[in-house]
Amino acid sequence: MKYVTEYRDPEKIQGVLQEITRLGEQLTTGKDRPVKLMEICGGHTHAIFKYGLEELLPPTIEMIHGPGCPVCIMPKGRLDDAIAIAEHPNVIFTTFGDAMRVPGSKHSLLQAKAKGADIRMVYSPLDALQIAKNHPDREVVFFAIGFETTAPSTALTVLQAESEGVPNFSLFCNHVLVVPALEALLSNPDLQLDGFIGPGHVSMVIGTEPYQAIASTYHKPLVVAGFEPLDLLQSVWMVLQQLAEERCEVENQYARFVQPHGNAVGLAAMQRVFEVRSAFEWRGLGDIPDSGLKMRPEYAQFDAEAKFILPHRQVADHKACACGDILKGVKKPWDCKVFGTACTPEHPIGACMVSSEGACAAYYKYGRFSLAKATPNPPLPALAK
Repeated sequence: MKYVTEYRDPEKIQGVLQEITRLGEQLTTGKDRPVKLMEICGGHTHAIFKYGLEELLPPTIEMIHGPGCPVCIMPKGRLDDAIAIAEHPNVIFTTFGDAMRVPGSKHSLLQAKAKGADIRMVYSPLDALQIAKNHPDREVVFFAIGFETTAPSTALTVLQAESEGVPNFSLFCNHVLVVPALEALLSNPDLQLDGFIGPGHVSMVIGTEPYQAIASTYHKPLVVAGFEPLDLLQSVWMVLQQLAEERCEVENQYARFVQPHGNAVGLAAMQRVFEVRSAFEWRGLGDIPDSGLKMRPEYAQFDAEAKFILPHRQVADHKACACGDILKGVKKPWDCKVFGTACTPEHPIGACMVSSEGACAAYYKYGRFSLAKATPNPPLPALAK
């Protein structure tokens, strides 16, 4: 296919849906639950709701929303560390916009900015590097978050800072890795999963080979998917086809962008600048071994954790917030007592409602209108103005 409209063609979509329905009925005959597939990427979650795909899927297929939002999985303790850096009087703290409103234990970066901290939104780490060059008398820190998708651009920015000799630039590194998170999910006995829709953007960097352990060790099929309606539905069909044929493989639906070995230049930059942390705390999942990245010792001059004294506290989530269980796929957003009432995009209690990739934000923006179909007597959320 050549044009984006072809990936949204109603006739093609109906054809794939017919095959999904047939396979769903075949796989659930004699069973007391639907086939449960997890889409890992927050971008996929929003696409599913934006295009109404969950409404189109038959009741034999249930989509589970995984921890694919890098802002949402950030624990409150790490946010408190970021705010502590930002409140230092000689610091210009730079961050992507979706991290500004995520609540820490006391307040958010946006609230810290309102109180006087010099916090600036940027579109890339290169913007932060330029600010450091413009203000050589200030320490400029970039809040580096994201999966392997954004880690290469961060690493290349560090290499550019090194080559240009910019000593007042550093990272607060919170990059995380997707495969260890999937392995942590699969070790959870409360979560029943039959297969995965793999993340497209992450896979453009790492390729498809790192997912082989999911198929070979945990015996779960995984299909890397694109972001258009037909991409996602075809990926669901491919997973179901594997289940029907009793196969567990890693397949690539997004072959127009994703290569088996990934992006060699991006991976090389990551390898040069970062090393794997022994463990990293994920909101809702706890400490996951080998799941985060940190600066290599030879790049300590660009490491904010080496430059600043940080609180390093572990902070529990709000008791009423179900973000942890939502990120694990154990609960849906409307299972949370405060979803759409006390917790809204304007006044978020949990991170899943803040980020543009968060599951709660997707449900609130698109999915709340189908809430009545999900539960007989649902608690109706407040409507957005």
